[in-house]
This record gives sequence, C-alpha cells and structure tokens, in this order.
Amino acid sequence: MALAAASGENDRQETQILDRAIHRAIITCYAVEGKYPSSLDYLCTNYGVSFDESRYIVRYDVFASNVMPSVTITEIGGGQ
Repeated sequence: MALAAASGENDRQETQILDRAIHRAIITCYAVEGKYPSSLDYLCTNYGVSFDESRYIVRYDVFASNVMPSVTITEIGGGQ
C-alpha cells in the first residue's frame, strides 16, 4: 500500500513539473514575442516543450493573444 501511495505522489509531481514547464514556456514566449503562443504545437516547436503524449493529454485553450492561455493536464489512465 505504501508503494502505491509513493507511486501516486511521484505521478502528481511529474504532472506538476510538466505544468510548470508549459507555463514557463508560455511566459517566456510572451516576454520575447509580446504575445502568448497560439498553440501547444507552437510551444513545442519553438520553446522546447515536450511530453509523453501516450501518458498525458494537454488541453491548451486560447482566448486572445494578450490573455494567458488556459492549460489543463490530464494523466491518461487515471491521473488528475
């Protein structure tokens, strides 16, 4: 049981690390280009964001180029 709890905590930490990496890239893009990135693909291509697409679903919702996008990360198989 303790092993399962430790594994769950590790999964949560990895999801948080991915979330922080995406948000750092979004902010860097805004600082460099003066607008928020238009897509997750743009972040991956131009700002080095990468993640395991077989493990995570990243929902990236853009409202406008001057409003920070909303990012939701879901771990496939029961994460967040």
